[in-house]
Amino acid sequence: MIFDAPVIAPARGLDPAWLDYNGHLNMAYYNVLFDKGVDHVFELLGCGPGYLAERNLSFFTAEAHVCYVRELKPDARVSVNTRLMDFDAKRIHLFQELMHVDGWLSATCEAMLLHIDMTGPRTTPMPDDVVANVGRMAEAHRRLPRPERAGRSVGITRKPAHQTG
Repeated sequence: MIFDAPVIAPARGLDPAWLDYNGHLNMAYYNVLFDKGVDHVFELLGCGPGYLAERNLSFFTAEAHVCYVRELKPDARVSVNTRLMDFDAKRIHLFQELMHVDGWLSATCEAMLLHIDMTGPRTTPMPDDVVANVGRMAEAHRRLPRPERAGRSVGITRKPAHQTG
């Protein structure tokens, strides 16, 4: 299996119900768009909708950091680019960019996903076939430059107070 680098989900429009009173996409629905991008990736990895039904396994998001860069208006068409940054037996680290079809960046999302055995639910190692697919995707994405916004944290940056002698 050969993976695009990054994986690009099909372009789509915005649901009018997702717009807020300011006339642009409500912040919660950026997460919906990012999640749809993850769904596209999981289909490629062999752990899409049938994965839960067939194996009683799934993925949960443990942490996500969204940066809102440029607002989306009602007529926007967007796609989600997803990069696999890292993984181990139980975790996948993704970085996503929400791109307007005109080529500009609207938002980014960096997320850590946990592989889950739904009988617990509890974390569990991914099956060998899924790990192999994730490894192939990671190898395809390894050549991509590190995203500028990856690894950010939330906080107020303060300059050190001026000290007098």
